[in-house]
Amino acid sequence: MSSRRAAGERRRTKPAVIGSVAAVVVAGAGFGAYAMYGGGAGTEDGARTTSAAAGEKAKSGPLEAAEVTTTAQRFLTAWQKGDVAGAAAATDDAEAATALLTGYAKDARVTDVTLTAGTPAGDKVPFSVKATVTHKETAKPLAYDSALTVVRRAGDGEPRVDWHAAVVHPELRDGDKLVTGEAGVPPVEALDRDGAEITAAKYPSLGTVLDGLREKYGEQAGGTPGIELRVVRGKESKAAKASDKTLLELSEGTPGTVKTTLDPALQAAAEKQVAGKARASVVLLRASTGEVLAVANGGHGFNTAFQGSLAPGSTMKVITASMLIEKDLASMDKKHPCPKYFSYGGWKFQNDDKFEIKDGTFKASFARSCNTAFISQAPELADDDLTQQAKEVFGLSMNNWSVGVPTFDGSVPVQSAAPMAASLIGQGGVRMNPLNMASVSATVKSGSFHQPYLVAPSVDGRKLATASRTMSSSTLAQLRELMSYTAAAGTAAEAMAGVGGDAGAKTGSAEVDGQEKPNGWFTAYKGDVAAAGVVQQGGHGSESAGPIVAALLKNAG
Repeated sequence: MSSRRAAGERRRTKPAVIGSVAAVVVAGAGFGAYAMYGGGAGTEDGARTTSAAAGEKAKSGPLEAAEVTTTAQRFLTAWQKGDVAGAAAATDDAEAATALLTGYAKDARVTDVTLTAGTPAGDKVPFSVKATVTHKETAKPLAYDSALTVVRRAGDGEPRVDWHAAVVHPELRDGDKLVTGEAGVPPVEALDRDGAEITAAKYPSLGTVLDGLREKYGEQAGGTPGIELRVVRGKESKAAKASDKTLLELSEGTPGTVKTTLDPALQAAAEKQVAGKARASVVLLRASTGEVLAVANGGHGFNTAFQGSLAPGSTMKVITASMLIEKDLASMDKKHPCPKYFSYGGWKFQNDDKFEIKDGTFKASFARSCNTAFISQAPELADDDLTQQAKEVFGLSMNNWSVGVPTFDGSVPVQSAAPMAASLIGQGGVRMNPLNMASVSATVKSGSFHQPYLVAPSVDGRKLATASRTMSSSTLAQLRELMSYTAAAGTAAEAMAGVGGDAGAKTGSAEVDGQEKPNGWFTAYKGDVAAAGVVQQGGHGSESAGPIVAALLKNAG
């Protein structure tokens, strides 16, 4: 959703929040050296109603620099003074702002606040926060950077701060709150498979993973809680499977220990592969067991590798091919149609660059990733065939994986007509992430589904998900040959060059509305290691995600 709300739209959530303040320091172009606004003036202006302004022409057009700086200055000065009403009146959502700012002292126990504004960039004004967090006899300094955006208020066009919880702290989402007190759960010391400690400083990608491990295992790992300032997630954030986050530790708790399946050498290699690639994610699994050997995200704010929900493009053809072979609608060495176009359900589908393969086999179509070779079989399929194949053979789309941290377990909804056809090539409503697609390759390599896990089920006695059946030996042999041929001579050949050994792969590109480039996907296996990766807006999977996955398979040796 845009950060600017449409006319008349109001937030209905009431985040709890942060608190006491006193006098704003402002610096940068367009601001005076020091300014102070009283609560009375701010309150009077904020109380102005639309009806009171009814005969006046609403302000419109781009904001002037003076409007941006004055509005930001007014808001920051009032916030720092502790004038919640005045600060809230300077926003376009006074109710939500009042709730969040009122809680600044009460819940988060933040005091002695100094706000320093930076140089505006258009309608955006950065600012820094320096304060103290106090709990009983313990106090620690708090410092962070944030930003606000000035918009025209709906109705009268007056400049106001566009209110979002992130204005108060960049880690907050709307509906979240900040709380200082005894940690909800004790800290945990996560260990790799060799017993060495895992830290976010050593492995930046694992920050969200460590948060998830603490949330699940903190109370049962044997530790005691400390005192901390943390983000407590609201309903919307929890629905997105975001974990609570510690921002400042006032006193240490006693950590318990949780051993993971991560391989330190492979994790380090994965971190290196995604470094500098903000939208790249990758996962490595042991195919025979489902153990997660490495997980890394180039953008560390969200664990796309485990929780992403993205169309997987042509990597989905691994699942579709297994279904077509089982239903005798395709066979590796038999002739199979790959026309330039195929229409179904009112949609006209085509191949990349509108290629066609005349008198080619299914093996050739799979290796070259021919879309129409799969779409052409849609008339022979029931609406739920692909959904059942994903669930029954590959263990996907059942929302029952128990990995040890939050995950999205893939979704292959039942669809009809054109969307059903699109789902055969990983578009339509199909959604996956690298963990899901690494598991698909692992299932092909091992011959059966093994639910991925980061923490062994023996640690807490949990039950792992299972699939209801396996592929026939004939189907499995053909599927392995298709992936092997693709790695050796198909679209994955360039990326897989030098990987060697018993290897197979499949590339994918997924079109996304509003993106200039598609998301690039790659899933593969070598020996007993399976991996998958995605680079959002990366273009062809062979050129973006492929080199990342292939490099890690080489590291896996």
